[in-house]
Parts: sequence; C-alpha cells; structure tokens
Amino acid sequence: MKKRAILSVSDKSGIIEFAKGLVDLGFEIVSTGGTEKALKDAGLEVISISDVTNFPECLDGRLKTLHPNVHGGLLAMRDNEKHMQQLEELGINTIDVAVINLYPFRQTISKPGVALEEAIENIDIGGPTMLRAAAKNWKDVLVITDPADYSVVLDSLKSGEYDRDLHFRLSAKVFEHTAHYDAMIAEYMRKQFTEEMPELLTVTYEKVQELRYGENSHQKATFYREPFFKEGSIAYAKQLHGKELSYNNIGDADAAIDIVREFSMPAAVAVKHANPCGVATGETIYEAYTKAYEADSVSIFGGIVALNRQCDKATAEELAKIFLEIIIAPSFTDEAMEILTQKKNIRLMELPGIDTPKSADIILKKVSGGMLVQDCDTLLGDEELKVVTDRAPTEEELKALAFGWRVVKHTKSNAIVLTGDSQTYGVGPGQTNRITALELAINYAGDKAKGSCMASDAFFPFDDCVEAAHKAGITAIIQPGGSIRDQDSIDACNKYGIAMVFTGVRHFKH
Repeated sequence: MKKRAILSVSDKSGIIEFAKGLVDLGFEIVSTGGTEKALKDAGLEVISISDVTNFPECLDGRLKTLHPNVHGGLLAMRDNEKHMQQLEELGINTIDVAVINLYPFRQTISKPGVALEEAIENIDIGGPTMLRAAAKNWKDVLVITDPADYSVVLDSLKSGEYDRDLHFRLSAKVFEHTAHYDAMIAEYMRKQFTEEMPELLTVTYEKVQELRYGENSHQKATFYREPFFKEGSIAYAKQLHGKELSYNNIGDADAAIDIVREFSMPAAVAVKHANPCGVATGETIYEAYTKAYEADSVSIFGGIVALNRQCDKATAEELAKIFLEIIIAPSFTDEAMEILTQKKNIRLMELPGIDTPKSADIILKKVSGGMLVQDCDTLLGDEELKVVTDRAPTEEELKALAFGWRVVKHTKSNAIVLTGDSQTYGVGPGQTNRITALELAINYAGDKAKGSCMASDAFFPFDDCVEAAHKAGITAIIQPGGSIRDQDSIDACNKYGIAMVFTGVRHFKH
C-alpha cells in the first residue's frame, strides 16, 4: 500500500512546509475543506477526502470524514494479518500519518455576545473521532495535533527508524488535547442552563510556564491558566520587565489583585505571604500608595504591590525607594517604566481589568484524593448593617468600618484589621484564636490603634476582644455576629461606649 497522510487543520501554521516534507518522503496527501484548498494553492497534489470516501461532503460540512475508508485506514493494525486482509478486500488504503487540529471552539465562545448556534457549529465531530482512532492505533500511526511537533516527526520519518517513544508520546498528547477540548465544551454547555455543580466535574487548564520550583526549592511546580479569558487575572497579566515569576509570587500577586479590586477609587495594596500588610485609598494613586507604605513600612519590604490606576512618575519614584518583588498596575507611563526598569529584577506586570470588580467564579482546592469546589466569595455583606449597641457609629467611623470590612475579607482567618477611613493601621492575619489576631493587629498599629476601627472576619466567641479593643482605644467594631454569646460582647461595648455593627456575613479565608 502507498504511504498516505491525512491533513485537516484549523490552525494552518506550518502545514504547507510539513506537507511538502511528507511529499518529498513519498507520501500521498489526503485533505479536506480549507486545508485542501491551502495545499493546492501552494502547488501540492492533494487527494480530496470525497475521493477516498466516494461520498460527497454534506450537511454544510458537518459530514466529511466519518467513513470506513478513513477510519479503517487509521485503525487497522499492521501486524494483524486479518486486519490487513480485510483492508485489501475492501479496497481501503492505510493512513500512516494523521495531522489534525480542531474547530476553534474556544476562540468562538470567547467572542462577546456569541450566539449559542454559532458555538454549536464550532464543535468538531470528525476531527476528534479521527484523532482518537489514530491515537488508539499509535504503534502504526503518527498522529499530530500541535504544529510544534512537525519538525520532530519529519526528522523521525527521514531517519527511517521506528521511534516507539515518539509514537506513544504523540498519542498521549492527542488524548490530552481532546479531553481539553471536550472539557471546554462541557463547561460552556453546562453554563447555558445552570450554575449548579455537575455530578461529574471536568476542568481543564493550559500550561503558561514551568516554574523554577514550588513553595520550596525541592518542590517541582508549573503554572497553568484557564482557557477562557479572565479579565483582571494574574494568569493573563503581561510581564513588562524583570525575572520570571515564582510559585509564591503568583499566589501573592493573586491575593493582591483580589483585594485591590474591592475598591473603585484609587487604591494600593501591599501583600506579603498572601496577606495584606498595607492597604489604602486616596484621591490619586500616588496618595494611595504612600499611605499603603506608611501603614506598615517594615512588612512591605520584599512584598508585592497592586495598583488599580496607571502607575505614574511620582508613584514610581516612591516605589523605587524600596525592594519590591512585583508591581502590578493596569498600565505604566513611559516615565514610570524608565524609573522602575533601572531595577533589574523587579517584575512589572501590566493587567487591564485590575480596576474592575471581580466577577463570579469557582474556587478549586485540592485535597488528598479529592477536590473541594466552592463559589468565589463575591458577597461583601455590609449593605445593610445592623447597629447592635447603644451608640451608633459616626459617619467617619462607618467609612472606616466599610474600608476595614473590604480588607479583612481577604485576610487569612482568624483575622482582625484595624483601620482609619482610607488606610490600614494594623493587620492580624491567620491566627489560631481571635484575641491573638487582635493583639497582633494592635501591635502593628502602635499609636494609631487609638481612635481606630476594627473589622473581624468572624464573630467574637467571648468578650475578650472587646476588652482588648477598649484598652487599645478602638472606637468602633464591624463583625458578622452569630455567636451564642453575642450579648456578652454587646454589653462590653455598651459599657465602654464602643459602637458595634453586625453584617450577618462572615468571611473565613483558609
């Protein structure tokens, strides 16, 4: 039988050169639709798929390759005498190379306002079927989905030696490719009629880069991203300057982005180890950053800063005064870039969308042998505050409480945040009891604790936090409420003239 290859690709990069290489090696080329036209326009001799199937393409191109003359050629095992005899009796030629990539489903559904009908028409049927057939018969068929593999396949064919490892690796790549494709379709289809969690959850991600290591130098790590564009996501930020992001950089940057997106006015967030150490708003991004720096000028060193406005010259001059791992902003002025790029290693990340509220999403958390899945915590819960003390907060205190509530929501539990109306004073994150978190926040705040307002991510189980707040001079408290001993804390607040409001919503973050 003649050596034969079938080529049917949506991504036509490199396909002409690859086809010419196959022809030079004595292959016949079978092709379909747009690929066939491109090859013929390049002067190559091509066998139309209809000449192989003896059946015309029909149903607006929906039916082209689903035929025994195609799949018999892909599935026949060459060392099986019965298979080969049947091919001869049926007049079917073997297909030794299959080069297929699929309809652009992802690109289609990423378009704003795409209609369901258009999305459906970009679900490939024949392509995945041929890929799976060829990949199943990997010992006899070289199957390619990625143009990056063209050169290695040609080199292998030119050598004349059978490369079992190459055949198997390309087969495995096919099943990764088709699983990724089907997972995107499944997610899209599910979201057309429900936001409920499915009985079978299939998720898919694309590799962004290999990382030098994980949380620690002995751990291997890789960064993946979701295939659909997520505006304001670190996975789609553009790096303008500096060395590669690390595993910890990416996690911390994600935390900084989540916090800064809580604010509509100019805001700056400094993060260390996924917790905020300085958060502030201002009339300008310069004012916001300088206040965030002043909030904790010690912890910010070596941290990550996220800005929700363009980084200008004045702000860049302040940022350049200390060592920072990453600066993230929707854009940078030319003057800011000139200043900041003088620091060789600092990572500068451009992220359009960082200045918009975060949209609904799901959070996945791997546990040993399973996966936890939950909705993203987009609910703030301070829209209808319940004043539970004799004294109601003043207007200024209400602003400070609202500010603190936005920050404590993104601080690891148990969490306490002390603030003014536009600046954090002290952050107590990730403690095993709430009183220690408060003591830590008071310690960070120093003299600023007096007259500050307190935000707690969950209720007070005892009145000890109110007692400590009184000693520190804290004047108002925002917390979810819901403890069976709420009244103890309310009575203590009334005793000391502290205003307290309940949100009815907690924000545990683990």
